[in-house]
Amino acid sequence: MEMMLLNDIGIIFGLSIFILLIFNRLRIPSILGFLVTGMLAGPHGLGIISRVSEVDALAEIGIILLLFTIGVELSIKDLWDIKRSVLLGGALQVAATTLMVYYGCIYIGFSSSTSLFMGFLLSLSSTAIVLRLLQEKGEIYTPHGKTSLAILIFQDIIIVPMILVTPILAGTSTDTFNTFLLLLAKGLGIIVLMVASAKWILPALLYQVVKTRNRELFLLTIVFICLATAWLTSSAGLSLSLGAFIAGLVISESEYSHQAIGNMIPFRDIFMSLFFVSIGMLLDIRFFSDNLLVLIVITVAIIFAKSITVGLVTFIMGYPLRTTILTGMALAQVGEFSFVLSKVGLDLALLDNRLYQTFLSVTIMTMALTPFVTIISNDFADQVTKRIRNRMLINGISTRNLVAGDEKFERLQDHLVIVGYGFNGRTLANAAKNAGIPYIIIETNPETVRHEKKRGEMIHYGDASHEEVLNSANVSSARILIVGISDYVATRKIIGLARNMNPQIYIIARTRYLKEMKALYDIGANEVIPEEYETSVEIFVRLLKKYLVSEEHIEKFTREVRANGYSMLRNSSNVRTENQFSIEKELPGFEVVSLKLDNNCQLSGKKLAELNLRNNYDITVLAIKRRTDIISNPKGQTQLLPNDICVMLVKPEMIHKVKELFSDEHD
Repeated sequence: MEMMLLNDIGIIFGLSIFILLIFNRLRIPSILGFLVTGMLAGPHGLGIISRVSEVDALAEIGIILLLFTIGVELSIKDLWDIKRSVLLGGALQVAATTLMVYYGCIYIGFSSSTSLFMGFLLSLSSTAIVLRLLQEKGEIYTPHGKTSLAILIFQDIIIVPMILVTPILAGTSTDTFNTFLLLLAKGLGIIVLMVASAKWILPALLYQVVKTRNRELFLLTIVFICLATAWLTSSAGLSLSLGAFIAGLVISESEYSHQAIGNMIPFRDIFMSLFFVSIGMLLDIRFFSDNLLVLIVITVAIIFAKSITVGLVTFIMGYPLRTTILTGMALAQVGEFSFVLSKVGLDLALLDNRLYQTFLSVTIMTMALTPFVTIISNDFADQVTKRIRNRMLINGISTRNLVAGDEKFERLQDHLVIVGYGFNGRTLANAAKNAGIPYIIIETNPETVRHEKKRGEMIHYGDASHEEVLNSANVSSARILIVGISDYVATRKIIGLARNMNPQIYIIARTRYLKEMKALYDIGANEVIPEEYETSVEIFVRLLKKYLVSEEHIEKFTREVRANGYSMLRNSSNVRTENQFSIEKELPGFEVVSLKLDNNCQLSGKKLAELNLRNNYDITVLAIKRRTDIISNPKGQTQLLPNDICVMLVKPEMIHKVKELFSDEHD
């Protein structure tokens, strides 16, 4: 029996390799390749897989590991930050979709119990597929990624009450209320246990495991925590996936979370491939071919209806139109937990065999189309937003509610515009505030905006990929724009709009990967900071410190590496250099440096002619900022005072010496 299962797994992987190679050449998403593998190898296809139930069990492990890794990457704090989207957004989405399907089925002629049950089935979306696609595109932390995740978490929780209500719909149970209360108590008990474990039990356990320096022991411990927690929640009547997600959240609070996720990802990918294959095996190809036209119509109707419903819910929560469209399209499919619920309905006669096969076929089709829907979603969202905005302008309707609420930005000049208020945005805002630089923050999360406004922050709600929002931030007269969001597509659009609105603005953008830099430079960014590059620099800096290299040499190294590295990366792109002055090009071997005189600095109170900085240190003082005054091209008789900020032209090798001169620690 074990050899038969091993044989089936070998056939699945071998057939998957062949199909995925073809799909990769055709640029078709790999998820669809696994679905096709299941359709061909399953009992309704070529029938070469004999142990379908065992494959389904292995596929369940894939879902468990997926939810576990998502929990590790999120952390309890991140989940708390999206609590409103989980509770309000998830509840509204499930309720609205269920009611819409219910009345649609009643109109067709189904009974009220079957109609409500169909509403349950179609209200759920695919956690496995959506999160997999968001991870592949690096969009988990974008506004639509976080909103999608929040709604999916609620769906994974609500599946339990749905299963409990199903016997009542079928007329076979009357004691569900007491069962539900007992289940709720068990669930709360498990959550309390997990929170306590995250604080006191697991850190001590993992520390003892890590002390052994045994990789196998660490891996086994992580796998045990994941599977044991999933089993515990399942025993309490909750879903396995919810338990795995809670286990991931617990691990995320430890200092070993990065190593844990690194160990689990290969196993997750293998078992997730079996999950998609098992879904493909459910499809009855003969039934599918005989009813193809009807199934296509139903599939399109479901994708359209769910996109609209999810989008409206997201819009009600206060997100911009572009985010609502992307979220709606991401959650337009029917989910894997619907398969579990549908089997319960089939056993209780809420579904007959034909309706069951129709549901299976349509669900698999929505899953198969999801990768293609997400591929076109960004362009589609941009086109729809643009058309609606243009139509509103033609009709004389204000577009402010469409993209930026009712708020008005304070009109500033020569200011800094920060797009995104994550960790980078907060850091930049604090630095700007301390330096006295006027700034405006644009953020798409309404909860963050409301909270920070109460603290007096200069933050406003809006989608910066819209021209009206950038206009209201007065980008046309801003000096610098910093784009610090995770959404690469939105970053490109923001840079292009800002460059057209203000050709002189200096644009600094953040991106995750080096491969994305060229496109951002081509669109108009002046500086692009790739996380990959900065991470490598920081790693090498720490390496040098371990080898006791002096701070002076480390500082010189990082300055040269960043200068040479970013220069090389810019030169590899067709960077816009037209009409731009470059210190490196026009004055090779010099840098512009601005330093503040400390109170006890030895230069304080002396005149520039007396110091003779040019001859002694190869320093040319270009300007001095004294409070609100600017002294340009200062004369030899100009006296330096404490807290003066001097703007100077300096040779790179003299920068460290100049800093010593301006500090109060120089002897």
